[in-house]
Amino acid sequence: MTDLSSFDITRKWPAQHPEHLQLYSLPTPNGVKVSIMLEEIGLPYEAHLVSFDSNDQFSPEFLTLSPNNKIPAILDPNGPEGQPLALFESGAILLYLAEKTGKLLSQSPAVRYQTIQWLMWQMGGVGPMFGQLGFFHKFAGSEYEDKRPRDRYVAESARLLGVLDQHLQGRDWIAGEYSIADIAVFPWIRNLVGFYEAAELVQFERFANVRRVLDAFLARPAVQRGLSIPARG
Repeated sequence: MTDLSSFDITRKWPAQHPEHLQLYSLPTPNGVKVSIMLEEIGLPYEAHLVSFDSNDQFSPEFLTLSPNNKIPAILDPNGPEGQPLALFESGAILLYLAEKTGKLLSQSPAVRYQTIQWLMWQMGGVGPMFGQLGFFHKFAGSEYEDKRPRDRYVAESARLLGVLDQHLQGRDWIAGEYSIADIAVFPWIRNLVGFYEAAELVQFERFANVRRVLDAFLARPAVQRGLSIPARG
């Protein structure tokens, strides 16, 4: 039987199935990237809720796995060369799982790197910009009298949506076929127009191709399952 007891994180979140990949996450846009990916590829895993309400992300046990105190993180008992592998950062985890299983990342070098470039585009642009927009529109930043910071992030988020909308013209998915690029990007767009309630701010109705592909993404059964994993207590 697989033994993960040497990993401190298992003291706070004991593994009931240590032979399975362990996921430590929360249903946020970054968190659901990995749960959706795991549902899509069918890799057995066990999900553990990292509660921000309890500051679990700052616990000593979690920091041994994710020193940047961000979700998601994984512990794969069946890592390279048969050794356990711990990983944090959602983009790195998506790449790892795609390479581990040979799924959702093309073996064609050209398409592979085109997919990775859009993954990096999400991580460097969409995530930070949409997140700042959410802060200044919905959370504490909404109380600031000076609306220039909010407007800056609104403009940049709309610009990014325009970049994606143009790219999706004539395409079913970001890289042609469904891939980790879509899994990285569309949870953030869903969050922008849903949880952040910013559709009107960015004039989301202008981006017909983005709306079309977002609808296709949300219709996937694996996506629907992954969006609520791990379940909140």
